[in-house]
Order: sequence, then C-alpha cells, then structure tokens
Amino acid sequence: MSAAIPQTDTLVATMDDLGRRARKAASILAHTSSEKKTAALHAAAKAIDANRAKILTANATDLEAAKSGGMSAAFLDRLLLDDARLDGIISALETVAELPDPVGTVIANWQRPNGLDISRVRTPLGVIGVIFESRPNVTADAGALCLKAGNAVILRGGSDSFHSSRAIHACLVEGLKSAGLPEDAIQIVPTTDRAAVGEMLKGLNGAIDVIVPRGGKGLVSRVQSEARVPVFAHLEGLVHVYVDKSADLGIAVSVIANAKMRRTGICGAAETLLIHKDVVETHLKPVIDALIEKGCEIRGDAAVRDLMAAARPATEDDWRTEYEDAIISVKVVSDLDEAIAHIEHYSSHHTEAIIAEDGQAVEKFFNEIDSAILMHNASTQFADGGEFGFGGEIGIATGKMHARGPVGVEQLTSFKYLVRGTGQTRP
Repeated sequence: MSAAIPQTDTLVATMDDLGRRARKAASILAHTSSEKKTAALHAAAKAIDANRAKILTANATDLEAAKSGGMSAAFLDRLLLDDARLDGIISALETVAELPDPVGTVIANWQRPNGLDISRVRTPLGVIGVIFESRPNVTADAGALCLKAGNAVILRGGSDSFHSSRAIHACLVEGLKSAGLPEDAIQIVPTTDRAAVGEMLKGLNGAIDVIVPRGGKGLVSRVQSEARVPVFAHLEGLVHVYVDKSADLGIAVSVIANAKMRRTGICGAAETLLIHKDVVETHLKPVIDALIEKGCEIRGDAAVRDLMAAARPATEDDWRTEYEDAIISVKVVSDLDEAIAHIEHYSSHHTEAIIAEDGQAVEKFFNEIDSAILMHNASTQFADGGEFGFGGEIGIATGKMHARGPVGVEQLTSFKYLVRGTGQTRP
C-alpha cells in the first residue's frame, strides 16, 4: 500500500476496514492457545533475524529523510536501528513469547456464605490502537505484547519511522502466518496521513477498545482531547533525581551520569537534578564534572552557578522541560521536603529517583511522591518494561486508571467474574 491515501472517503473506508478485520481477529485470539501465540512470536523473532538487511535498508531511508529534515541528534538516536538494536528487538520478542499467558489467570477466588464460588479471571481487552512516533522498535514491542495478551492491535507509527515500522511489521505477520493465526491480529496503518489518527481516535465504529499513545506532549495532548475511547496516557518523561544529604558520592556520580547521558532521548532520561544544600560542597562538583565530561549542558539556579561557572542560568521554563537532549537543570534544595514539593509541582508523574543511604529519607520519598515509578540508588533509565522483566512495553502509563507504569501483558488485560453455584436463589 502507498504511504498516502489522499481521498477522505478512501481513508475512512480503509480505516474502518482495518477496524472490522481487527475485531474479527480479536474474537479468534480471545480463545487462542498459549502455544500458538508463543509459536507466532518465536517465528516473528526468526523472521526479523532473517530480514536484517531489509529492515536496516528501510531504516536508512527513514534516517536519511530525518537528517534532511534537520532532526536533532536525540531524535535520530530514537529512530536509529542497527544490528545491536535488532538483537534487542529479537530478544524482547523471545522474552515475551516465554512469559506466562495472562489470559484465563485467576486473579482472586473466594466463597460466599451462601455457597457461591466467585473467581476474578483475566480476559483480553479486545482491539488496541497504538499511536507512536519515532521509535520503530515499538512496532515489535506493541505487536508482541498485545498478541500475548490475546488482543488484536492496530499500529500507527510516526511518518518518520514509516519504512522501518513496515519492515518490522512484515516480520510479525510472517510469525502469525507460521502459527496459523489471523494476519489481521497485528495490523499497521498503511498511510502517513495524520487524518488516520483522527479516525482511530473516533474508535473505528466501535472496533477499538482502548488507545495507547506513545510519544511527545503534543501527540498525547491530542489523543487525550480527541479520543472517544479509553486512553492509557503516556505523558512526557519529566524525570527528577534528588541527591539527599546522606547520599554516597560514588553512587551519586555514576547513577546520575547514567540517568542523564546513557540515552538522552528516552522518556526515562533524567531532566532535573535536585541536591541537598548540606552536600553541595562535596557532591555537586563531582556530579556536574561527570556530566560535563560526557557533553552535558548544565542549567542551574543561583546557588549552582555560584559554584559552577560553566552553568547557564536556569529559567522557570527549564523546570518544566523534557529536554530529550544533553541538557540538565540543577537546583539546590534546603531539605527533602523542598525536593518533594518541587517534584510534585513540576513532575509529569513518570519516574523519579532518590540517591540516599538514610532509610527514613527513602521511605518518605517513596510514600510522598506520586509518580508511576520511584527509584532508590538506581538509574532512572531502568524505567522500562524490558528491564522490569515484562519483555517490553507499549509505554509508561502515567495515569491512575487501569494501567500505571510500564504497560506489559498483564496491563493489556481486563477481567471477568465467574460465579459457580449449586442452585442458589436470592431471597
């Protein structure tokens, strides 16, 4: 299919057809054996391995277009595929394949005084629409996780990763065919027309049960304002690291350098550093020096600039910015309470970390910060479904309804109640 379907009527018809086919596939997947789903994912992993050259060629096309469009280095890093990243995609598919099948799992079971036996059992959500931007690996992650949880999925990747995502999708379809599953279980929108997103947000005539957006603030805001179906919100990763007065210097230096600079464009990258005033003299310079050595720009408050001449002034906007680049804002706080207040005021409720040896400080941080993921003495770049043992993720849900944190197979299920009786009637 072509990258553009210009006629409005044709686009609507195409999207509605995707929805009908997905709904039909979902009805089959809801009763598909775990063995078939596992086989499909293993076969998809083999197909990606066998089609490395095609995928990398497609990715080169996307990268060239992005470079010509003046995209940033961080954006290009998110878009890039190489053999190592393909290895990661293959590994994620294999991991998801071997995860326990959540469908049919008994979440809870109890008996009532009248003899009724009640069970709460996991069921698929149905049809999931996933709208994402530049990361082509999301094609594999989302397809695999939805399939494992018994859901059909309609994928709409960004125009920047159009060719890469289609090449990966073709391998997922090979896996489905190999296992005798409907090819429509994992579909990809065949156009870069932004109007296709609007059709998905309308629900495709009731075909889509939930939308999962994965991307920047603009995308998520549009989805939340226009969607007529439930949304698993994935907001920006405005991630904070707080260095407590009890922090070990060596841990602070290594963790913060990794949290900011390992990959600056991912949603788990640290964007703001808060440091307790009592350790400014001992900890600030070594931490900042380690960041600068790796090419990070420092934007600091007055207290930071007094000690670090290289720091640029931090503005109010800096405390609200997800840089997705080698930039970090740094602020000196008087105590843990001020750090918590700052985080609660500016955070996107994605991921926050505390570097501390004081157990009481850690517990206070964990109890009072309301973000999806909280870290202690560990890099925020571990905020990832694969690192949590989920095999992958569709995104990090920052809302509080249904799913929160990394969205893996369990989060892609709902449940139903099974009530067994022996002839009971209600008086």
